[in-house]
Amino acid sequence: MQGLKLRFPEHHHPEMPLGPGVHAIGRIGDTVGLVGDDEAPSIRLFVDRRGVWMTVADGARGIHVNGRPVQRMAMLRLGDAIYLDGVEMLLVSTRAVEPLPEALRHVPGEFRGDCRVLVRGVGGRYHGRSFTLEAPRLVGRSDEADIRIDDPAFAERHARIEMIGNQVVLRDFGSGDGSVVNGEPMRDALLSPGDQIVFDVHHRFVIEAPANSTSLLARVAAVEDMAEALPAPRRRGRRLPWLLLAALLLAAVISALLLLGGG
Repeated sequence: MQGLKLRFPEHHHPEMPLGPGVHAIGRIGDTVGLVGDDEAPSIRLFVDRRGVWMTVADGARGIHVNGRPVQRMAMLRLGDAIYLDGVEMLLVSTRAVEPLPEALRHVPGEFRGDCRVLVRGVGGRYHGRSFTLEAPRLVGRSDEADIRIDDPAFAERHARIEMIGNQVVLRDFGSGDGSVVNGEPMRDALLSPGDQIVFDVHHRFVIEAPANSTSLLARVAAVEDMAEALPAPRRRGRRLPWLLLAALLLAAVISALLLLGGG
């Protein structure tokens, strides 16, 4: 599992690494931080290879994730904003989001993507809806946008999420504020399954794909290219069916045994 940490964007607080295990977090003076179990933590973060879970202590109030109150438990994703006693914490990765390489900046998206790769809404107007990436998906305020965000301040053509080969790409169209990927302000970026994209603060989406789907696309393409490069097999004369050959072989074995027995 990739490294995780909590970032405090509005407070002068060092980033908090989150290794595997349980992390108890509560009030420390005018901020929050790691506390012991005997210090009445407000929340606990459970980190393992399956992901990150947050539990809320009995009696704790004012706990929010992405602006929604949480009373007992919540599953967290990269880029989620946790609010505890007025302090905002962002769950981010120790691995920086990979910007779009210069070589791909002017490559048009392929209209034949993969219908198994999804952009799934997890917050805002499109919560619970999914968009497949078998075709590029335009994000913006215009009527032609696949993911339409009806806000006068939002660009008509804000960005596009598409596939270039086996890569999922976020391509910005020169919007004013760009987008946020896993808590990081971005414009053009390479995306991976599990990455969270935020448009216009409230609209959150997660990239989802079957295990190894992107690498599978590359392997299938390589096999198809190899098949096309191989010479066509030469046509040979008609062969006897394998059942007939097996019967002839069995008859030969029985004849040999009878001859040996008679001798």
